[in-house]
Amino acid sequence: MAHAFISNRVVTPEGTRPAALLIDEGIIQAICNPSELPADTTLHNCGNDAILPGLVDTHVHINEPGRTEWEGFRTATRAAAAGGFTALVDMPLNCLPETTTVEALEAKRQSAQGQCFVDWAPWGGAVADNQSHILPLARAGVRGYKCFLIYPGCDGFTMIDQQQLEAALPHIAASGLPLLVHAELAASIDRATTNLHQADWRSYSTYLASRPDEAELDAIRLMIGLCRQYGFRLHIVHLSTSLALDDIKAARADGLPITVETCPHYLHFTAEDIPDGATLLKCAPPIRTRTNREVLWQALRDGTIDMIVTDHSPCPPEMKSTETGRFDLAWGGIASLSIALPIIHTEASGRGFSLDHIAHWMSAAPAALAGLSHKAGSLEAGREANFILFDTDSEFTVMPDKLHYRHPISAYMGETLRGTVKATYLRGKAIYQDGLISDTPHGHEVTL
Repeated sequence: MAHAFISNRVVTPEGTRPAALLIDEGIIQAICNPSELPADTTLHNCGNDAILPGLVDTHVHINEPGRTEWEGFRTATRAAAAGGFTALVDMPLNCLPETTTVEALEAKRQSAQGQCFVDWAPWGGAVADNQSHILPLARAGVRGYKCFLIYPGCDGFTMIDQQQLEAALPHIAASGLPLLVHAELAASIDRATTNLHQADWRSYSTYLASRPDEAELDAIRLMIGLCRQYGFRLHIVHLSTSLALDDIKAARADGLPITVETCPHYLHFTAEDIPDGATLLKCAPPIRTRTNREVLWQALRDGTIDMIVTDHSPCPPEMKSTETGRFDLAWGGIASLSIALPIIHTEASGRGFSLDHIAHWMSAAPAALAGLSHKAGSLEAGREANFILFDTDSEFTVMPDKLHYRHPISAYMGETLRGTVKATYLRGKAIYQDGLISDTPHGHEVTL
């Protein structure tokens, strides 16, 4: 039997309007006026709750297999369902083995079976010595490649230097898949850190000084030059510095295929407000100044930044070194899968952005990056019925019961956010509703 979800605000590629979302057998049959619905349709009146496409997060560290005590497919996808995400793309590091060979990819697929509450897809890795694995990984179904130009924090996923990268780039270009780059170079960081041996590492200002804007800027300029030379699709992950925006605009004006993401923590927090010892707020690149934050929002407005993704990077609580409060010892990562949409809605609505903007940044654009637009990213007839009901007016305080991932710690704990995910639907089935997650995982790997 067909079901119709009727709302005053249905967010479609053509804009937000009153409509009915007609669903049958997990597929959107039409987005129409309620008067046009078939007579035998089961109606669900959503009132003023907005219906948005299911969100897509292309920057998630699920960490399974190998470090499931950090996170895992079951817990990460539960948190995703509660946060309104219906598809995740998993990063190739922090798991063991790292996803740098087809064999490792198959191990990840085996780990995911029967555990996923939302859909998922894999990124592959481009590391120092796996150039011969690049095209086999593409044929095996990765959605692109991630690389680090600096030590990534885990020994198994090696950084890649310029010579090694140039050996891999012809294969990456031939694959047609994007290269996702952690854009920081060590030289600027090493120079800055040399002057900080006697500094107070409980102070956020010390950590910020140790990861200067120049480290990002130099790396992005290097990658723009290589993109120009080799013609591959370049994606800059977790942009934190606004100083790189002019270079990115100029490169795009020259026709280079470059996309850019930023994250909720760069759009919400500011360096001036981070107290000493608050290591839950450590990430790399770091959270920068209030002025920098506002320029990032302007870059979202003018389209220089294409999308917002979480960089959900959880770890066991002891790795955040909250007892010592030392930023140099703490794991760098901020988890936000279950609350990313309310964070962004809180910030965006106060700056005059609409649900249409949010749907683009958090659904359509990341789906396009990962080649998932045939299955995810927008509400259209013929697409899978992956959508969320979002109450834009309600407020809640971030507490452990709102998080749903493995270790309920959060840089956002105690904050009041505006906007609540009331339900998440995957192929027409409610996988999260009114605070409860489905007992049965219905997600699977998204393939072509």
